[in-house]
Amino acid sequence: MKLQFWNDPHNQNPEFSRVRVRNVALPILEESIGPGIAEALARSAHLLRDDADALDHWAKREEIHLDLADLDCAYLEELPRAIRTRIIRAAVYAAGAPAGTVSLEHVSAVEALICAWKGQGALNLPGGVKVERISGRLSLLQHRP
Repeated sequence: MKLQFWNDPHNQNPEFSRVRVRNVALPILEESIGPGIAEALARSAHLLRDDADALDHWAKREEIHLDLADLDCAYLEELPRAIRTRIIRAAVYAAGAPAGTVSLEHVSAVEALICAWKGQGALNLPGGVKVERISGRLSLLQHRP
């Protein structure tokens, strides 16, 4: 079976960031840093993907033992930040935030209720999710108007 070769015109369109990286940024890096930078970046990306996968797995193992609607702040504060933020994100989605709506700013604000508690009030997050610290516990619920 012979496959037809197709050249995607988007691969040369500089409106796309990936094209500018490939055609402009990488050649500049190769010239200024030295040859092999693209391969080094690819190796680093693979290592980081493996690390992210391991952290995702660890966070999932923690989540199994937690009530994501009622979390112990002291317990979460003892976890590494990479695990804690994954649990926070999972808890906000479990409480009803629509997929893809939880940003780093949202997670950081929730994390501040855990690790930088100064009496902050409740947070209102996407999907009507309300997050509040009450008596050392993080309460997450979907507020319906």
